[in-house]
Amino acid sequence: MSRALLAEWTKTRTVRSTAWTPWMALGLTLALSLPIVGTAGTDTTACGLAAGCDSVRLSLTGVQLGQIAVIVPAVLTMTGEYGTGLIVPTLTAEPRRLRVLTAKAIIMTAVALGAGLLSVVGCLIAGHVLLPGNGLSSPLTPITWPAARAACGTLLYLALIALFSLGLATALRDTTTALSTVLGLLYMPGILARFIPDEHWSTLVERYAPMSAGLAVQNTEDPSAQSIGPSAGLGVLAAYATAAMAAGAVFFCRRDARP
Repeated sequence: MSRALLAEWTKTRTVRSTAWTPWMALGLTLALSLPIVGTAGTDTTACGLAAGCDSVRLSLTGVQLGQIAVIVPAVLTMTGEYGTGLIVPTLTAEPRRLRVLTAKAIIMTAVALGAGLLSVVGCLIAGHVLLPGNGLSSPLTPITWPAARAACGTLLYLALIALFSLGLATALRDTTTALSTVLGLLYMPGILARFIPDEHWSTLVERYAPMSAGLAVQNTEDPSAQSIGPSAGLGVLAAYATAAMAAGAVFFCRRDARP
């Protein structure tokens, strides 16, 4: 297994875009978070709460955009090899396909956690600087268990998104198709839920969609008042990631390496 991990790490770190992944994640995350936390003091709708503002959740809003910097390399780590034909020598050197997929999953999880750590810290610092100036509480003072849970949960969310993307990319094998599918499954349910007239079904769609379920971990208010709890939300996303990886593993083992 160590040789497979070393091979995947070598391929990953020698791709120029990999070095930019954490910084792209940070840039995209702050590009959304900064305007939101900057206007939170004058625009109460930015909080999304009637009785107050969840400063941690507000600061981490940019993760919804920054996750794209994790999704793209997770997809390309598999579809890129099919596109260039590198998958053939990869499987020649390591015929045990599940070992190859496992190594890719471990490496991409590490990349996602590294990019996520930089993004989460950047968002919380931005909230710490900007929110008190708008008359709102800082997400860093004091650091409570709900705040720490939201930060750590966001890291787990990004790791699960990376596995979800890798699994679908392994099953679909085409970069455009895989990216379209992943982004559609993440962003479209929340948009479509607004056009469903029945409130019950609208709530169910939004509650159990991959992104909204996983990001429930960012809420720091009383879990009993939430539509889905933080642990349950991550559980839903973990189920999606597991299903995607299982489907990818089946197709990866049964299909010929050549497209």
